[in-house]
Amino acid sequence: MKKACAKEALKYIKDKSIIGLGGGSTISYLVSYIKESGLEVEVVTPSFKTEKLCIENGLKVLPTWAVDSISVAFDGCDEVDNDLVALKSGGGIHTKEKIIASMADEYILLVDESKVSSKLEFKYPIVLEILPESKSLVEKNIKALGGKPNMRSSSAKDGFAISDNGLFLMDVEFDGKDIGDICKLNDSLKRIVGVLDTSLFYNIATKALVASENGIRIIECER
Repeated sequence: MKKACAKEALKYIKDKSIIGLGGGSTISYLVSYIKESGLEVEVVTPSFKTEKLCIENGLKVLPTWAVDSISVAFDGCDEVDNDLVALKSGGGIHTKEKIIASMADEYILLVDESKVSSKLEFKYPIVLEILPESKSLVEKNIKALGGKPNMRSSSAKDGFAISDNGLFLMDVEFDGKDIGDICKLNDSLKRIVGVLDTSLFYNIATKALVASENGIRIIECER
């Protein structure tokens, strides 16, 4: 199914364009298909693994700071709903992913049917990238919003996991049944002093290509 999804994504790539690529196995397949297709593209990516794979396949990688607009960006997620509200939890590179998404004329999620729900259920924690000095303040605010904050552990600085930007990563669990307004939650999280950004992608994706045994279906929203 991941290969089918990646092959469908190829249809949205224009020759001689700049594209964004996230991480994950579906993106890996897409890199291979781009090479096979002969399309001439330049790539921006927040993922070191994807950057390495692109270079190995002869695709030119540009530094994100040197680009202000791209044609289309592709990424995965852990969960997405029918309004294209998406949640990521694993990599801790969501801030860089959002920068690339914001540059893109289209931001397309590549997922399988198991990751789609009618309304986001928050099966996974929201990840916050925070300034180390703001840890206690952010925890206090998260609890006031009804969330459960958990610092990611690591053998690195102070025993906490560190993002590529040198900031702390905090997992925040919410009970999806208690969240009535995702827009309000998104705004409340981003307003907390010390939070750089969150892994909740609200009003960002324009399409999702959803793979299943029955083929590919498309969820689409205007942004």
